[in-house]
Amino acid sequence: MALRVPLRKVTIIAERVLRDDLITLIKERGASGWTLAMVEGEGSRGIRASEWEGRNIQIDTLVSSEVAETIMDEVGRRYFKDWSVIVYVADVEVLRKDKYSG
Repeated sequence: MALRVPLRKVTIIAERVLRDDLITLIKERGASGWTLAMVEGEGSRGIRASEWEGRNIQIDTLVSSEVAETIMDEVGRRYFKDWSVIVYVADVEVLRKDKYSG
């Protein structure tokens, strides 16, 4: 049986205009990869109804606890004041640890 390794899954949900900036941020902080999806939802700011604004993005990355904390702190510092951004972390287990440098 393969060894399971604990990592942290960082999820960022944001306005799509932030896509490239957020990907650069997570890579510069040590993530070796990411997954992006277009998402819809409703929260404290209501539903994003404009066709022009489009859907939000969700970026997931699997990293160490240290990298996760750095990414979360930086996202909060840079974006919470002026942008619609959510960031959260979950504990996960992965196989093939060599695929994740963060």
